[in-house]
Amino acid sequence: MTDPVAKLPSELDQLPDRDPEETAEWAASLDAVTKAAGPHRAAYLMRRSLQHAEGAGIALPKLLETDYINTIPTAAEPAFDGDLEMESRITAWNRWNAAAMVTRGARYGVGGHIATFASAAWLYETGFNHFFRGKEGDGSGDQIYVQGHASPGIYARAFLDGRLSEQQLDNFRQESGGDGLPSYPHPRRLPWLWEFPTVSMGLGPLSAIYQARFNRYLANRNIKDTSNSHVWAFLGDGEMDEPESTAALALAAREQLDNLTFVVNCNLQRLDGPVRANFRVVQELEGAFRGAGWNVVKTLWGSAWDELFQLDTTGALVRRLREVPDAQFQTYATRDVAYIREHFFGAEPALAELAKLLSDAKIAECFYSSRGGHEARKVYAAYRAALAHKGAPTVILAQTVKGYTLGKGFESKNANHQMKKLSVDEFKSMRELLGLPIPDSAFEDGLVPYAHPGADSPEVRYLQERRAALGGPAPARRVHTVALPQPEERAFKALYKGSGKQEMATTMAFVRLVKDLMRDKETGRRWVPIVPDEARTFGMESLFPSAGIYSPLGQTYEPVDRDQLMYYKEAKDGQILNEGITEAGAMADFIAAATSYATHGETMIPFYIFYSMFGWQRTGDQMWQLADQLGKGFIVGATAGRTTLTGEGLQHADGHSHLIASTNPASLNYDPAFAYEIAVIVKDGLRRMFGPDAEDVFYYLTVYNEPKQQPAMPEGVEEGIVKGLYRFKEGASAAADAPRIQLLGSGTAIHWALEAQELLAADWGVTADVWSATSWGELRRDALECDEALLRGEQRVPYVTQALSGAPGPVLAVSDWMRAVPDQISQWVEQDWSSLGTDGFGISDTRVGARRYFGVDPQSVTVAALAQLARRGEVPASKVKEAREKYGL
Repeated sequence: MTDPVAKLPSELDQLPDRDPEETAEWAASLDAVTKAAGPHRAAYLMRRSLQHAEGAGIALPKLLETDYINTIPTAAEPAFDGDLEMESRITAWNRWNAAAMVTRGARYGVGGHIATFASAAWLYETGFNHFFRGKEGDGSGDQIYVQGHASPGIYARAFLDGRLSEQQLDNFRQESGGDGLPSYPHPRRLPWLWEFPTVSMGLGPLSAIYQARFNRYLANRNIKDTSNSHVWAFLGDGEMDEPESTAALALAAREQLDNLTFVVNCNLQRLDGPVRANFRVVQELEGAFRGAGWNVVKTLWGSAWDELFQLDTTGALVRRLREVPDAQFQTYATRDVAYIREHFFGAEPALAELAKLLSDAKIAECFYSSRGGHEARKVYAAYRAALAHKGAPTVILAQTVKGYTLGKGFESKNANHQMKKLSVDEFKSMRELLGLPIPDSAFEDGLVPYAHPGADSPEVRYLQERRAALGGPAPARRVHTVALPQPEERAFKALYKGSGKQEMATTMAFVRLVKDLMRDKETGRRWVPIVPDEARTFGMESLFPSAGIYSPLGQTYEPVDRDQLMYYKEAKDGQILNEGITEAGAMADFIAAATSYATHGETMIPFYIFYSMFGWQRTGDQMWQLADQLGKGFIVGATAGRTTLTGEGLQHADGHSHLIASTNPASLNYDPAFAYEIAVIVKDGLRRMFGPDAEDVFYYLTVYNEPKQQPAMPEGVEEGIVKGLYRFKEGASAAADAPRIQLLGSGTAIHWALEAQELLAADWGVTADVWSATSWGELRRDALECDEALLRGEQRVPYVTQALSGAPGPVLAVSDWMRAVPDQISQWVEQDWSSLGTDGFGISDTRVGARRYFGVDPQSVTVAALAQLARRGEVPASKVKEAREKYGL
């Protein structure tokens, strides 16, 4: 029976073969080599041919996977630019203090992670000593995304260089006393040190890519020269399983971001055990990054392996390394040499012969400790190669041992991520291994001591001199606050006056406002419009030809709509970031722009507009990252609400984003009903975020796609708009003793309240006052602050209580959100309270049908108002049933 695989067609079958005889000769030669020297020799010759072709400039597909060896041969490593012995001592002090800090903290049960930094120490120390540029030199310095669980090592280094005290180290994970250290990189908690929050795994690599991209954006728009800034992202190999970790790899390669380097600490362990127990994560990652177009540098083996590779004349060692899975390598690091001889070298005769040439000490050194990520020279060579490579980003896959130098009780143990302390005896063993001059008397109180060579020691002077040469301390966050001038009033006035008889959705009102603000002479160029595709849905196509869509390549084609006024224009200095279908990518863009005031000393004003359903629900973790990083800007949930996006249905119908947003202390959430409210809110937001007394907050605005006539702004409502509530339209009393009710509406729901106001007066003789609730969240925030003040003995009345004080009748709140959104303020309303909302799943229908379904249309509001008045005995209960029948409910 013939082999069916041999008959499978190939893309080569479609190409003309001008010399089949020559092709057959090549195939026959390969068959002959395979028969005479084996398939490994044939594969070697093929790879050598591909390498030669690449060097000759012949375009061929690249291999996605190379052998499980170092990319940079030992002979090609550059000279080490530093004092290796001195740097080893510095690293030893930092290893000790990182472990001591976590162990001392274990007394209070606060936890901490020791093993991650133990494996990655040289990856960081080599960067700090030779590569990471600080903020006190030219430009903005480098941006360093520290792997979250490695934070103890960064604190230890800051202690060594005098930026942290012993008391602060002892307050690791104990912040409430006022002089503590946050568990992980949290800029909001330690803003002078941390720039980027990274411990929500996957967000660091995603943000790093878009930060590198935003650096180029600033340069291409001539806002800031970022040519000397490099982005370094430190990741765990297990972290690469997060979809966000690899979501933007193609973007980084497509835009040739050679200002970006990923350093993946491949200790082959995730939080519970092996990363690829039955496979090899390094090879998998190499294929993924190469396939995406990245430059890959593998730094796997330390110098002890050089002798083994020299003895491997048959290639058996390299073959064996390629086939051993991660979990087995982890096991080798914990077993005796006899086990390694049997299970690794015993796999084939050639390896067994090689092992006879090796001492037990050599095998132990290779398999227990000699990894590329543990040797400064190897790491230095990889970093130099990354900076030298042009035209693509680089990933360094550095193999390490998790828990390295912490002793056999920690190294490569599955549980080492959860192990929070070492015993005194283990510390003494570590002391001997690291060669630190710490006497036994330092342990007399039963606590492991912190260790410091002295502020004027050679180690500290060396460390500080290296950092001075590189531009100052790192990591470090610096803010040079420069308040932006308020834009000219003209742009806001256009919305203050309303739209007359013309209908306009609030989505369009917001876009019109920003378009006008982008023309402002002082601040217009600092706006960063961000949209994850569907800009046309939000009416932003008018910005395409005027502002341009950012592309580092410019526009290399003729757009199909070039003859139209609003054609699709890409430009190298384009202002709009149109990201395609990636809310996560757009949000990463927003974070980079929203924190540029600190990262680069250049204040930018980002606004990110998206389907509201796909904001807080889909990328809420990044919203928290934004808050932690002290970002500023406008997040705009467009086509908001559960009933305004006709026909789209369940997955597009947002009735809950305001509830999610209200959980974030940095988010100021508004649901404006009218165009002039948007103008007032944006104007106040520019003042609060970018004015002389700038606050570390951001705004979430919801806008609607429902065209309505936009009224002119009434006098004296600005304060109420900003604080969250004002009376928009007072009801006209049909009679002095007419029942009265207060209708509170937000966003598009105010139009239902206004229609209900007319129905109540015309059909039932009830007077209703209509209030615009621009922000349920800000009303609640103010009320909570008043409650806190009361506990301190201060008498403050919540704004919502003041605004509604004395308003006759009960209160009925209505919105296009679930009832829990307006119900946030109910306890501070002195009147009887009830609410209507769109609880439940969304539904595909017309606006009228959807609102009737959820019971929030004008007729439903009218019946609910009558029911509330009937409960108070102010209208007959029969009127409720009569109204239901009248309106067909």
